[in-house]
Amino acid sequence: MNSERPIDNESLAEVGQVGLDPWPEDNNRYLSSSLNWLRLKLQRAAAGRNTGAALSSVSTTSRAAGEAEQSTPLRKPPRWYQRSSVPSSSAESAPFGATAPAKIIAILDTTSALHALDSEIESAAEERQRCAQVERAPALPMLAQQLGLSPFETDILLLCTAMELDPSVPTLISAAQGGGHAQPSFSLAMQIFDQPSWDALAPQRPLRYLRLLEINQPGAMPLTAAALRIDERIVNTIKGLNLIDERLAGILTRVEPLPAISESQNERVEAALATLRAIDRNSDLPIMQLLGHDPGSRRAIAAHVADALGRDLHVVLAESLPTPRAEIETLARLWQRESLLLPVALYVEADAIDTSQTDGQAALRTLLGQPLGLCFVGLRETPLRLVQAQWTTEAPMPTPGEQHAAWLEALPEAMDSETCERQAEALSGHYRLNLDQIGKTASIAALRGTEPWDECRDLSLSRLDSLAQRLDPKAHWDDLIVSDEAAALLRQITGQVHERHRVYQQWGFAERMNRGMGISALFAGESGTGKTMAAEVIANELRMHLYRIDLSSVVSKYIGETEKNLRRLFDAAEQGGAILLFDEADALFGKRSEVKDSHDRYANIEINYLLQRMEAFSGLAILATNMKSALDTAFMRRLRFVVTFQFPGPNEREKIWRNAFAPGVPREDLDYGRLARFSLSGGNIHSVALNATFAAAGNRGAVSMPLLIGSIRTELRKLDKPVNESEFRDLASREAER
Repeated sequence: MNSERPIDNESLAEVGQVGLDPWPEDNNRYLSSSLNWLRLKLQRAAAGRNTGAALSSVSTTSRAAGEAEQSTPLRKPPRWYQRSSVPSSSAESAPFGATAPAKIIAILDTTSALHALDSEIESAAEERQRCAQVERAPALPMLAQQLGLSPFETDILLLCTAMELDPSVPTLISAAQGGGHAQPSFSLAMQIFDQPSWDALAPQRPLRYLRLLEINQPGAMPLTAAALRIDERIVNTIKGLNLIDERLAGILTRVEPLPAISESQNERVEAALATLRAIDRNSDLPIMQLLGHDPGSRRAIAAHVADALGRDLHVVLAESLPTPRAEIETLARLWQRESLLLPVALYVEADAIDTSQTDGQAALRTLLGQPLGLCFVGLRETPLRLVQAQWTTEAPMPTPGEQHAAWLEALPEAMDSETCERQAEALSGHYRLNLDQIGKTASIAALRGTEPWDECRDLSLSRLDSLAQRLDPKAHWDDLIVSDEAAALLRQITGQVHERHRVYQQWGFAERMNRGMGISALFAGESGTGKTMAAEVIANELRMHLYRIDLSSVVSKYIGETEKNLRRLFDAAEQGGAILLFDEADALFGKRSEVKDSHDRYANIEINYLLQRMEAFSGLAILATNMKSALDTAFMRRLRFVVTFQFPGPNEREKIWRNAFAPGVPREDLDYGRLARFSLSGGNIHSVALNATFAAAGNRGAVSMPLLIGSIRTELRKLDKPVNESEFRDLASREAER
C-alpha cells in the first residue's frame, strides 16, 4: 500500500486546537447525526429480520404473499390494506379468504413500520450529509480522505466507533444479528450498509493494513463473522483528539524547539529541499541519509528540512527498534498511519548500528523498506545500501568561524569586548560543539554562575567515563622535576593548545590542512620518571579533564569492536576537549607484524585504524611508554612532540626529595644530599617517602634519616638493585653519632 506524499498534504494537524471554536461543535454535530443514522440502520435490520421470521411461519396459503413482501421490504403497503378498515369478522373483505390469520395483520403492521423507518433513515442521511457540508470537514470524512477509505469502509469505522460512544448500540447490534453476539462484524456491515464490497476485507486495504481495526478471529471462525474493534487511536481522531499513537510515543522523541543551524548547514537544508520538491507527486519519497560525526548537527538539519515542509520531526533510536519482523512491520504501519494523519517526519538515529549488529541492521532495513513518508536516517560515515530510493548528503559541524561567531553572540552582554573575544576564541578553538550546544551551554553557565569553559569540559563526562579512567590532576609546574629540555617541550605543548584558533583559523593554516590539526605527544622514559605527572601538569594548566585509557575497556577480542570503542573514545574526547593519556602505549601502538594468519591481519587492521584516527584527532593525545622502540614507526611521523624523560641525576633527585613530603609531615633534620646519592627515580622516591611516613606515624614520631634509610634498603631490594650493606651500616652509625 502506497503512502500519500507528505509535502503540501492537508492533514488533521489542527484538530481540536484551541482557537478553532467552530470545528469541535461542527464535528460533534456530524458525529451525532451519523450515530443517529446508524441506530436507525440497525433498527431497520432488526425489524427486517423479525419480518422474515414471521413470514416463514405463515400458512402455505399466505406464504407466497409474505415472501413477496419480504423480498421487497421497502414497498409501500398494498392499497387494499387500511388498518382501520379491516373488519375483524368479515372474511369476504380480505384477499386471502376466510383463513387469513392474525399474523398477516402483524406482518402488514411491521411492513408499515419498515416503511416509516426507511423514511427516517433517508431523512437522517440527508441530515448527516448536511452536517458534513461545513467549511472544514469533520474528522471522520477527513480521516477517510487521508487514509483512502471507500464509503463502505468509512461506514464500518462508524459502526465500530459507535460501540465506544453509544451504550445502546450493542443491544441494537445483537438484535440486528438475530440475538447473536453484540459485536460488530464484516457480515453485519454488509447487511446494513449500501454498496458493500469484499475489497474492504483484503489485507492490503487500509482497515487491516493500517491497523484501523482489531479482528478477533479465534480458531476456524470465518473472517466475516469475527468480532471487530476499532483502534483507540482512530476513535480519538474521530472524536476530535488527533494525538500521536501512544504505542509510538514511548519510543519517539519530538525535536522541539527547532535547533539553530549555521550557514554552512543551511546549504545542506536547501539542497535536500530542492531534491524533495523536484520529485513527482506520484513517486515515493527517498530515504534521506545524513552522514556526519555529530548527531546533533544531523538532527538539526533534518528538523529544518521537515519544518520547511510543515512537519514536526520525531526521533527514534535504531537500537530501540524491536527485532522480530512482525513487530517491526506493525511499528512501520503504525508510523505510516501517523504520517497520513499528522504533519510528521521520522528521523532514525542509526549511529549505534553497525555491520557487526546483524539483528539491528535487519530491523532497520525492514523498517526502511516500508512506506514511511518523509524519513531521515542519521549515520556516522557509511550510508546504507537500500533497495528503495535514497538520497545521501553530509551533515557537517559548524565551521570554527561559525562557532566563534556563535560564542560571541551567546556570551553575556555585560562582558567587555576584549574578554568576550578572548573567551570565544579559546572556546571555539578547543571545543567542537554545534550551535544548539553552544547556546545551551552558555545559558547553563549563566544560570549556575559558572564559566562556559567548565560547562563545555563536562559535556562528555558520561561518554568517556565508561571507556577511560578520569584522573584528578593535582600536580603543577613546581611539582614537576625534569630536565630543562623536557620542561621547555611541555610548555610548548600547552602553548600550542592555547593558540590553535589563532594559527589555524585567523592565520589561515586550516585552509591548507585537512588533518593533523590535533596535537599528539610521546612521553618516553623509564618508569617513575614523571610522565604521568607531566600529563597532570598540562591538564591543570589547560583546565581540561585528563583521561587515562583503560585498555581492558577498549581492546576486544571480537572483530571490529576495538575500532568501535576507539571511535567512541576519540569522538567524546574531541567534543569535550579532554586530554587522552595512553599509558603503556606500546601495548596498543605496537609494531605491525607479518601476516601469518587471520589474527595477525585483524591486529594490523586495528593499528591501521588507530594511525588514521590519531591523525584526524583534533584534541591533545599523550602516549606514555618506557619502551619507545616497541612503537610502530608510522606513529612517530604523526607525533608532534617527543619528550624524553631522563633518569634523574643527583641534583634532580635532591629536588625531588625536598618535594616528596606533604607540608604537614613532621620531620627531623634530613640530609637531602645524602639521600640523593641513591639511584632512585621520582616514583621510587615517592614510595620511600610514603613508607617512612607511615612508619613514623606508627611510632608516633617524626620522619628521620634511619627510617628513610631502612625504606631505601627495602625499595632497592624490591627493584632487584644491589645493596651495599657496609654503606648502610656506615650511614646508620653516622646517624647514631648525631
